[in-house]
Parts: sequence; C-alpha cells; structure tokens
Amino acid sequence: MATKPASNPASEYSEGSIRVLKGLEPVKQRPGMYTRTDNPLHILQEVLDNAADEALAGYGKKIKVTLHIDGSVSVEDDGRGIPFGLHPDEGAPVVEIVFTRLHAGGKFDKGKGGAYSFSGGLHGVGVSVTNALSKRLEVTTHREGQIAKLTFSGGDVIEPLVARALQSGERKQGTTVQVWPDASYFESAALPMGELTNLLRSKAVLMPGVTVTLVNEKTKDTQSWQYKGGLRDYLAQTLSADPVIPLFEGEGYADRHNESFAEGEGAAWCVAFTEDGSPVRESYVNLIPTTAGGTHESGLRDGLFQAVKSFIEFHSLLPKGVKLMPEDVFARASYVLSAKVLDPQFQGQIKERLNSRDAVRLVSSFVRPSLELWLNENVDFGKKLAELAIKAAQTRQRAGQKVEKRKGSGVAVLPGKLTDCESRDLAYNEVFLVEGDSAGGSAKMGRDKENQAVLPLRGKVLNTWEVERDRLFANTEVHDISVAIGVDPHGPNDTPDLSGLRYGKICILSDADVDGSHIQVLLLTLFFRHFPKLIDAGNIYVARPPLFRVDIPARGKKPAAKVYALDQGELDSILDKAVKDGVPREKCQISRFKGLGEMNAEQLWETTLNPDTRRLLPVRVGSVDVSATEGLMSKLMGKGEAAARRELMEVHGDEVEVDI
Repeated sequence: MATKPASNPASEYSEGSIRVLKGLEPVKQRPGMYTRTDNPLHILQEVLDNAADEALAGYGKKIKVTLHIDGSVSVEDDGRGIPFGLHPDEGAPVVEIVFTRLHAGGKFDKGKGGAYSFSGGLHGVGVSVTNALSKRLEVTTHREGQIAKLTFSGGDVIEPLVARALQSGERKQGTTVQVWPDASYFESAALPMGELTNLLRSKAVLMPGVTVTLVNEKTKDTQSWQYKGGLRDYLAQTLSADPVIPLFEGEGYADRHNESFAEGEGAAWCVAFTEDGSPVRESYVNLIPTTAGGTHESGLRDGLFQAVKSFIEFHSLLPKGVKLMPEDVFARASYVLSAKVLDPQFQGQIKERLNSRDAVRLVSSFVRPSLELWLNENVDFGKKLAELAIKAAQTRQRAGQKVEKRKGSGVAVLPGKLTDCESRDLAYNEVFLVEGDSAGGSAKMGRDKENQAVLPLRGKVLNTWEVERDRLFANTEVHDISVAIGVDPHGPNDTPDLSGLRYGKICILSDADVDGSHIQVLLLTLFFRHFPKLIDAGNIYVARPPLFRVDIPARGKKPAAKVYALDQGELDSILDKAVKDGVPREKCQISRFKGLGEMNAEQLWETTLNPDTRRLLPVRVGSVDVSATEGLMSKLMGKGEAAARRELMEVHGDEVEVDI
C-alpha cells in the first residue's frame, strides 16, 4: 500500500495560501505599481494635482507649497475645501474616505453637476497612495464656516476628525495637506528641487492668473510664479535658440453643438520652429504633465503636418521626388501643449502618457485649421516653414539612399502579391503580413501608402519548426515573406546580411479569433526558428486588432462614442464603465468582427494601422535562457511531441478562455 508523502508546510498550496490584501495594503506591498519610488516627488504631486484641479474648476487662485525644516511638505490651496460630513453610503467622513480608500474621489462623477468636469485622472488612487506611503499626514479643511482636522499614520487614522467653527481672521475656505513621506519606500528621501520647481512653474503657466508659491523654510527662500502671458511667454523664456518663425499659438474647445466631443474638450498650444538647439517639448492633460507624451501630442503633430503639407501643395513648393513625412515638419518644432479631456485614459498610475484614442482627432481638429489660416495670412513665414520641412525630408531621403547603394544590384523580384510602400526609408517603413486576400484588400485601402506595405498570405502558413533551411523556399508563402523583407533565413549563431532589410517593422496582422492566433503562432515560429536576428534587432511585431466594437449612445455631457475592445474582458470593462456613466448595457450596440475582412478600410486604419492609435506588440524572446524558449516551442510545434502537448492541455486546458 502506497504511503501518502509527508506534507511540507513551506510548499503546501491550499485555501489558506490565498492572502487578501485590504485597504491600502496593496500600495505598501507593491508601491512601484502605484507611484515612482526613486523619490517622494510623485506622491506630493498627487496632493498638488488636487489643489490644481480646484483652480482648474475655477474655485481657487492660490497654491502654496512649503518645505518644512522637519522634512515634511505642505500644500495649501484656497479652493472649496474637502467635504468632511458623513458619506451617504459609507457612513464615514468623506475626507477620511478620500485618503484611505483606493478608487474613491470626486473625479469619477463626470456627468452633469459633477464636482470636476475636467481633472487630472480617473484612477482614484492618488492621495490615498500618498497617505499609505507617509509616516504622518495631516489634513486641514476649511469649509462652510467650519474647520476640520484629521491625522493619519501609514494610511491609518491616528487622530479622528475634529471640527470646530471658524474664528475671526481664519481663512474661509481651502485645504491644507501636510505630508511626512516614509523614506523606507523610496530610493532617496531627497526631493529633486529642479523637477519640483519646473512642476510648480508649469502649473502657473497653465493656469493664467493663479499664483503658485514655493517656500523653503531651511534656506528661507521664497519663489512665486504668476503668468498672464500664458504659453507664449513660457515657451519664449524656455527656448535655447531663437525661433526662425514667430511663435504660433492658439486654442480651440468644443462647444455644446459639437457632435464628436464633449463641451469644453480641446487644447491650447504654442509652437516654435528653430534651426539650432534642443527642441523644448512639454505636454499636459488637465494640468497633469505627460512626460512620455501620448495621443494628444500625436494630434498636435498630425495637425501641424496636415496644415504645412496643405500649404506646400497649394503653393507648389515641393521639389520633384521629395516625399514629406510628419517627422519632417515636427523635427525642429518646440511646443507647449495643454489639452483638456473629459475622460482621460492614462498609461499607468503615474499618468506619464495619455492613451485616449480620440485625443488625436480632438487636438488635430483644432490645430490644423488654425495653422492653415495663420500660414495663409503669413505667406513669407509659411514658405520659411515649408523650406525647413523640405530640407529635413531631403536629408532623410539622402540618408536612405546611401543605405540603398550598399545593397548591390542583385535584387530578387518582389512577390506579385506584395503591395509595396513608396518610401525607401527603413526607419519608417512597415510591412503587414495579413491573413487572407479579403483582409489584405481592407489593409491596402486603409494603409498609409507612403510607408506601409501589405503582403497577403493564403491560408495557414507552413509549420517550419522542423523544416530544413534549404527546403524552406519550397513553400511559396515562406519564399514570398523572405524576398519581401529582404533577408535570407538563418540560424541563431549565423551572421546574416541585414543590409537588404526593406522594413523597420515587420507586423503580423491576423484575425482576433482562434484561427488568427494559430496563424500568429505559425509566423512567430518561422521568425524564431529561421529569422532569429530580426527578433533580436526588434524588427518583429504583432498587431492587435479588436474583436468587438461598442456603440455607446450620448450620456450627460458626453457625446455618442464608438469604442473598440480587444477581447471579452475589455468588452465587459467598457460595458461596466458605460453603466457607471448612466447608459444601460442593453442600449449599447455590440458588433463582433468575425475577421479583418469585415472591417472597412477606415476602421482598420483607426484601430490597427494608424501609429497614433493602434496597439502593436514588439516580439521579444521571453526567457533569458533561450534554450528554455526552444524547449517550449518544441513541445508546442514539434511533430513528435503530441503526448507532451496532450499532457499540457489536460493540466492547463481549463485555464484558457477560448473565443471560437
């Protein structure tokens, strides 16, 4: 009789092994998921953003930041003051909930009568993260003739709320938050003064008429900023070289009659073009600095490019053989961009990059007509700007031609199915390996013919895991792929000639269903086995087209919208969000794409081909030990591995949600 093996407590996995983190515990366990941990600036920025949101909403004119001798930092505003009465559902003081609950705040209510129409973010984890990562945090709120104070330590209340009537001479409204950051959560407890100063100055720039003050008790220094000239003065002071064209500034916001965007959405901008020096580029969304850019910057770039291109075409300025691209116009541009977006979607909690797709169209729709009008009113400056852009395009094309000459004259005949792009600039060129002629047709019509090529593939590609290299070209599809990209098959230890590579990005584009995933795997197998150096060089990508389209009717201030979802999980999230916005699920119209061929050219461009709005995943070898990846691929793709695959499916099959 077999004996039961002795239980090892260290490795035992049971119901009791699952730990549920409550309250602010997740923040303390994994602070890097919620904030920057190199220094405490970002947790202080969360407090500052709340004060700025009050000013943005029109309820404050002063923000004061004080660096105290004991290492604490306080942020004081003259806004409405955080409410401190009991929450109608939670039965606790509202100010306590704001500082102790993740996903609680006044910025989720975007409908009519919401506390904030435009605010920095919707994560709702801002000041609660500040609280969790602080040894001590004191909140004092002045509101409705009373003053209330509450004190926390490590996110827990240590001094309950105490309220009293305001005395004569005390300020009538506003909030003061004093924070003692817990140094154990940060690599350095010191605040980067340069970053802090720039942050405060930018807040003043973006809110004309609001005074922002920094007081340092240690050095007894006080700095104060108030800008009445707005973005133009700020950019002029920041430029390292004189502009060759006068600063172009403007703003545009949607009115209540706008069918595409909510009332108040739009942007203000100031742009300068210089021949020398480093470009200055700053962007903000609802006063939040987006240091990694995002879709609002893409909208500015698109608007500038389209306006300049239109001017050049109207005046017939483009020399023969020169192809203008967005980066040619944007290369020497410095700018400050301040966008207002009703429902901003950021990448990550620290909000460094805006991901909202509609922001491209939003900003571009205001920038383009404004610049077109300015260029045609200032033709001499327009021609100077055109000259700068054309010069950049010629320099770029000459660099591309130098590479072309080294490729030699023995060029293979390109596949007949390949619809090539016009550009020969490797840095911009892309080829999409598309599943089927039907999808290929939509891709050809929807692409940017300047730098996007399309190669349709017929049926399932050959499983090449166990195919010898000298037999690869017996398969037409593999032959066409190799000739189209300009690189011969090779092994991991070879040194292939990559000088003939014709595209900087080679993108696998297949349906978002099971068959599409299968084709993805077959193509990834081909590149991993026979073109590994392209993966190493970062040339292989997987495009992620959506599986669903959701048409959401107008609600409150928000106009009707169409939103795309990659999978069922994203679809459920979109529908849940619509319900929170007051739209019942049954009123949302859901369309499911059976394949790429069902998308029209405009939809395919918007969701999958447009560099500003698509989702494109770079392919990397997932393990440091390449042999481990090879072992997994052998198990999945090897002909003699049926038993191992069966075992894999029996053990893990229930974990997979298959969309058939």
